Amino acid sequence: MYLSHARVEMLSRLMGRLEAADLPASAPLRLAVGTDLLALLQADHFASYAWDDTAQRFGDRAALHMDDANLQAYEAYYQYRDPITHQLRQRREPTLVTQILPQHELMKTEFFNDFLARDGLHHGVNLFAWDGGRNLGDLRIWRSRQRGPFDRDTLDLLRLVQPAFTGALRRLGERPSETPQAVPASPDPWQGLNGRAREIAQALCAGWPDKKIAAELGIGYSTVRTHVDALFERFGVHNRTELVRRLIGELKFRQ
Repeated sequence: MYLSHARVEMLSRLMGRLEAADLPASAPLRLAVGTDLLALLQADHFASYAWDDTAQRFGDRAALHMDDANLQAYEAYYQYRDPITHQLRQRREPTLVTQILPQHELMKTEFFNDFLARDGLHHGVNLFAWDGGRNLGDLRIWRSRQRGPFDRDTLDLLRLVQPAFTGALRRLGERPSETPQAVPASPDPWQGLNGRAREIAQALCAGWPDKKIAAELGIGYSTVRTHVDALFERFGVHNRTELVRRLIGELKFRQ
């Protein structure tokens, strides 16, 4: 596997991010990792979920360059008619979608024509992070048809990333139990925060400025500002620091 100097720097930055794992929660971390992977793998679209074992569904979305309404349709309908992802979830290593279902067969499905194709997702590769029997989160990376398929070098790169990604998610999941002085539970601030508002909230937690949020999510700057203002009003705050504190909780700031 040959990597240019630029791609070596991208990989190094990504691994450093995972080693530090200094973001406050899983979704903002996965969003930041997705940004790095789109550049490293020369890909176009990214989505990431965490598997809810109790509800038996994917949730806690982080996504880049995908339509919010289309993702909501996935969460409400297509994830239950998905011919590839549940098989990919059982794999303990990075996997090309075509290793699960040949491209010509995938293109015949409702899942492809009514969900994937709407955003131009054509060639896919997935990575699922497992901690024993617990699925911590995933990375779903897609290219447009014009770019061409992923290859074995892609899988080799993701194999390098997988242990660090899994370790970062594990450490985030362990944080509350490591806090000696817990505070009483408060209502989940993320409850009812869905769609584009949730993605922008995740990006704010990752420390992204408005222009970067607009570019990475593929939306207008004014749209970002409208959502940020709405979040300020929703949570009764006046600046980003107060908003992030509300979103990730005072408990995590005291660690």
